[in-house]
Amino acid sequence: MASSTAGATERRGIPGAQFVEDVETYLTQSGLDVNSALSFLQERLQQYRVVEMKLLAQQRDLQAKIPDIEKCLDVVATLQSKKGTGEASIDESDSVCLWLGANVMLEYSCEEATALLQKNLENAKASLEVLIADLQFLRDQVTITQVTVARIYNWDVHQRRLRQATGAAKDP
Repeated sequence: MASSTAGATERRGIPGAQFVEDVETYLTQSGLDVNSALSFLQERLQQYRVVEMKLLAQQRDLQAKIPDIEKCLDVVATLQSKKGTGEASIDESDSVCLWLGANVMLEYSCEEATALLQKNLENAKASLEVLIADLQFLRDQVTITQVTVARIYNWDVHQRRLRQATGAAKDP
């Protein structure tokens, strides 16, 4: 059996995990002993956890932002639909002010505001889709790495038992 490197790719800065089919070949090719390999993999798992925390925070932000943008779009649409009907209890206006963040508010025509908000909504939804794919990729890498840790640990236990059995057989 040879060591397989299937899946050892990268996605948007997230390093891919290598599935180890043959532990002995993996250790030989990587030039690591069992403890060094396990330490490396545990460190990689920790890095994955840090990246996951950042991605989950971004996901929460986007999931909160999308409904806000949709509400703004609804308000602008309502203002446009009520314009000239006398139903609106606010001054008639062809413009709205949008809060852009960082203490910046700009006045836009209703059409410009709708276009900007629509573009922001599409961008937020696209970013969320990419983020969800990144999280899935990350979870796959965590699983592969955890399986590799278990395989190396179990291989090491098996090798120790073989050495003990060999040593016990030599000592009658």
